Amino acid sequence: MDAEQVREHVLRMPHVEETMQWGANLVFRVGDKAIGGKMFALVDLDEDGKGVISFHAGQERYAELLEHEGVFPAPYMARIFWVALERWDAIPRRELLELLGQARDLVYARLPKRTQDVLALPSTARKKLIVERRKLLASRKPTSSR
Repeated sequence: MDAEQVREHVLRMPHVEETMQWGANLVFRVGDKAIGGKMFALVDLDEDGKGVISFHAGQERYAELLEHEGVFPAPYMARIFWVALERWDAIPRRELLELLGQARDLVYARLPKRTQDVLALPSTARKKLIVERRKLLASRKPTSSR
């Protein structure tokens, strides 16, 4: 398992968006951030000791997953039941892919109704709404006075 295999799998899931944030981190969200999408997984491309991947485990699976060697509470996210893997083989491939699907589903279930409603729109209408929302958000950003 590696970052590219995870990326290919996750991007096949419904309504998943990918962004690059906080340095070299691939962030996967259910829905675009502009419409209230929330992240469910993060791949650290730097592999800087903070784990190769972090994801939402959910309250029910969190403690169980921490029992695996190479799995630890995700930095900054442990309080909301995220785990991180020290290395790609800390969890068997099939189980990791299932856990990522569950992470996506857990986050989707907790999205606000208005965000779920946007995701239920036909693709063209959803994309148009996202573009409009991004423009609105960009217009609200304060400009530097320097």
